[in-house]
Amino acid sequence: MVAFSLKKQERITKRSEFLTIYQQGIRYNTQNFSIIIFPGNKEAIRRLGITVSKKVGGAVIRNRVKRLLREFFRLHKEHLPEASDILFIAKPGSSYLKYSALFKELVDFFKRI
Repeated sequence: MVAFSLKKQERITKRSEFLTIYQQGIRYNTQNFSIIIFPGNKEAIRRLGITVSKKVGGAVIRNRVKRLLREFFRLHKEHLPEASDILFIAKPGSSYLKYSALFKELVDFFKRI
């Protein structure tokens, strides 16, 4: 069960790290998310960053989108690119997603890259 946990070091928390990923990462787009992948982070582990603006909805909706993304990352991090920072930016339509739709969209995306 430990493999499915989301450890503190697997999160991107500092503003400077977010800015580095925005500037140097590779951008991809799906229907409901912009995904920026920055290969070769310092820690040599997969790390998650999430950005959900007020355009998506109120606080309750934004927190729900973040919970869904964290759950996807927690359960599927072994299938994501190694030693990379992955930043999810939610688009306004993402507030209507159920987990099954989010799962399908992101799995299809990660199979293509």
